[in-house]
Amino acid sequence: MTVSLSVPEIHPALDLPLLRDFIAPRRPLWTASELLGLTKNVASVFEDQLSGILEYVPEQRWWARLALTEEVELWLLTWMPGQGTEPHDHGGASGSFTVYRGELREDYRYPTGPVRGAARKLGTGVGFGPGRAHQVRNTGTVNAASVHAYSPPLLPTNEYPSLEAYTEAPR
Repeated sequence: MTVSLSVPEIHPALDLPLLRDFIAPRRPLWTASELLGLTKNVASVFEDQLSGILEYVPEQRWWARLALTEEVELWLLTWMPGQGTEPHDHGGASGSFTVYRGELREDYRYPTGPVRGAARKLGTGVGFGPGRAHQVRNTGTVNAASVHAYSPPLLPTNEYPSLEAYTEAPR
């Protein structure tokens, strides 16, 4: 999907020069490592601002878009114990997430590989390319929050009945 934004959309609580500097570099696509750097920076530098935005909703995961440019989108998600996603990919986008509060469990798969899993602890993150499906859950006993970034922005996700059903990256 092509996005045409003359100016970035930024959440009012984070509309600060430093965040604009973080998302300003013009590049056609952000790499997984650049996205990881972005989510790590936002989670650590804007800790107070993110705290003021957070909401926890028992019925479902909660999320807020933090920023959107033609090249990247940035989100804040919250996870109460037991909340999680269905297995999904990111429609051909590269992505990243950094755990801002609590701890999350991520199970993931590349098209020809086995399902793998990892605990994503407070302050840690992961960047990934377009050929990856995953499922993220809060399997702990305390609320969690994470900062996510995707490039290109606004691509629809594809859900799968299981990670084993993911066999090919989107084209």
